[in-house]
Amino acid sequence: MIQASEFARFKHTPMVMATGYDYPFARILEEAGVDVILVGDSLANVVLGLSSTREVGMDTMSIFVAAAARGATRTHILADMPYGSDSDPAKAVANGRRFLQLGAHSVKLEGAKLEAIKALTSEGIPVVGHLGLLPQTAKSFKQVGREPPERDEVLRSADALVKAGAIGMVLEHMAFDLAAQVTRAVPVPTIGIGAGRDVDGQVLVLHDFLGLHPGPIPPFAKAFAGLHGAALAGAEEYCRAVRERRFPEK
Repeated sequence: MIQASEFARFKHTPMVMATGYDYPFARILEEAGVDVILVGDSLANVVLGLSSTREVGMDTMSIFVAAAARGATRTHILADMPYGSDSDPAKAVANGRRFLQLGAHSVKLEGAKLEAIKALTSEGIPVVGHLGLLPQTAKSFKQVGREPPERDEVLRSADALVKAGAIGMVLEHMAFDLAAQVTRAVPVPTIGIGAGRDVDGQVLVLHDFLGLHPGPIPPFAKAFAGLHGAALAGAEEYCRAVRERRFPEK
């Protein structure tokens, strides 16, 4: 298992991160050799069918963090802090401790919440930052970093995250050259999602890269399997077998 203290080595070796939300898929990801499983609040959309990540809280996230930790006992589990759970340092520490007690090894916070990050790290709770597009608070889903003021803010925030104690940072839907600049500027690994190739690692949503969606996936993602079609075919064959009395067999 990759310990938080070992994150620094991924400045030179690409980190493979993937979202995983439950016991069976966490087991698959571990067997495949994924470095870090992110129990993301994206489960609001891809698992629960909700319209926003803001619609899940600590109680819901705790169920999925515990399930993933039971499924992947030898893999680093990174738990997303849901909307509002890190609104002040004391709350962030209490919720971070809760995730670690459930089997997570680190937590991820969106944005430059420096006081919360300092409080968490001072209590021995490893933190991964998240810059660029911030789904919990975004008013627009356009690419981040096209204008100079926005670029300067990202660079300042990246430096501040490191000084606050972050062991790594996710860069989401960010101008590729800006993501590369951040990667060169910080000593901790950067993990991109829609941030180009010049980062230290990549993270994708499980349902995107396994082809679990019936429709299109984000342009920065790639389906490495087609599980929706396979699952649909299996379910259809089950329906036929029951209706034609071919199942159960004698």
